[in-house]
Amino acid sequence: MSRERPARLLAGAFAVALAVDLGSLLAGSHTGHMAAKPLLMPLLAGYAAVRGAPRPLLAALLFGWGGDVFLLSDADWAFLVGMGSFAAGHVCYLVLFARSRRTGTGRASVLLGALYGLALVVLVASLWPGLPADLRVPVAGYSLLLTAMAWRSGGLGPVAGAGGALFLLSDTLIATGVAHWPQLPAPDFWIMLTYTAGQYLLAVGVLRTSSAEGPSPSVLPGVPSPAGRPRT
Repeated sequence: MSRERPARLLAGAFAVALAVDLGSLLAGSHTGHMAAKPLLMPLLAGYAAVRGAPRPLLAALLFGWGGDVFLLSDADWAFLVGMGSFAAGHVCYLVLFARSRRTGTGRASVLLGALYGLALVVLVASLWPGLPADLRVPVAGYSLLLTAMAWRSGGLGPVAGAGGALFLLSDTLIATGVAHWPQLPAPDFWIMLTYTAGQYLLAVGVLRTSSAEGPSPSVLPGVPSPAGRPRT
């Protein structure tokens, strides 16, 4: 019970920061986005820590924070460093999934892996001509790591699996922008929406698995609990 209040406060603060960030992107407020975006992953990591998160999850979220901060810059070096920080986060997730006894290895997992693999090949081949020459190999390597994370996340159940898929979708939207593909209206809004939803669902999916012997972790106000239908 002693953890309930700080968990709710951190979850509420995360929800407020997310609303400010997404609202700023829709309103075209660069200042609001710059102020809110760096708060998201530390607040989510704090929430997860209060809920007794395993260390690889906290590391993954904090590496995500590093990627968020570096991608606030338009410099080419910052993009590469940010991508490297996100890649380190994916490694943390893969380590975490490998430790879980629930990670799927059956026929369904193999089929899902094949589908993700096919999507990876098609996406990289399609993006390749439009990517700057110095980004082609790094983007391909990062895409492989990200796809592996998304695939393995499904072994923890539909909540974490949805999180991995949304993370993959978010970075795909970034890659299509780098390759100068046609974009949705307000592309940064959709990138941040899918990214933060992905990280949140990954965190909740991991917490649900790691705390199976205790009460399910609380979730953000208005979001169904992990035992219910995941919000996608």
